[in-house]
Amino acid sequence: MSRDARWKALLELLVERGRLDVEEAAADLAVSAATIRRDFDQLAEQQMLVRTRGGAVVHGVSYELPLRYKTARHASEKQRIAKAVAELVAPGEAVGLTGGTTTTEVARALAVRGDLTTGTPALTIVTNALNIANELAVRPQFKIVLTGGVARPQSYELVGPLADGVLSQITVDVAVLGVVAFDVTHGAAAHDEAEAAINRLLCERAERVVVAADSSKLGQRAFARICSAESVDTLVTDSAVGPDMVRRFEEAGLRVVTV
Repeated sequence: MSRDARWKALLELLVERGRLDVEEAAADLAVSAATIRRDFDQLAEQQMLVRTRGGAVVHGVSYELPLRYKTARHASEKQRIAKAVAELVAPGEAVGLTGGTTTTEVARALAVRGDLTTGTPALTIVTNALNIANELAVRPQFKIVLTGGVARPQSYELVGPLADGVLSQITVDVAVLGVVAFDVTHGAAAHDEAEAAINRLLCERAERVVVAADSSKLGQRAFARICSAESVDTLVTDSAVGPDMVRRFEEAGLRVVTV
């Protein structure tokens, strides 16, 4: 396992568990304790974690794993979700995409759809995510509208009043939200309040709202609320979601698509 791959795995384990011991991490990754100690020290220097005696902990409850360190965790689920979300989009529509790993997969799924190769434009994509705009800008059949704003290095998303100014002047047919948590009671949420504010405005400018989230994010809470569950029209998730969870979202008025 390369150092980059090991760091990604360590950071995801840390986000999942909140704290890691050296011996525990070494066993999980099948490497020596000395290697893990060195990794923890180097990641602490980059302020990616807090070093403790015998291990490491995350920075706090709102800790957010930077997009560049996210691995292919739940990759197959996200790709299936993305394909299903892409199929909900009609040619010629204006589509809003927030940042995140799942919405990035949605952008890729739209890019390879056979019926979206021509048109004037085939789709209009509105996004505040620099990486999504970068991937789709080479597709001449797509009109790409990138909001202004200040870039967050964790997610490559543009936030702030400059982004507000663009979004307040447009409307989209569908907004696709990537979220870190989605719950019937607490709604859709993000780690960062500035990202949540932009995502909320995108929802308000959309005719319909789709949440694309793997089942590990359902029934969870996060720091910054984006919108209520009732503001969402469709939830697309993977088949590991429990029937009780599906029923709760459906009772709240959502269409739930499992893949």
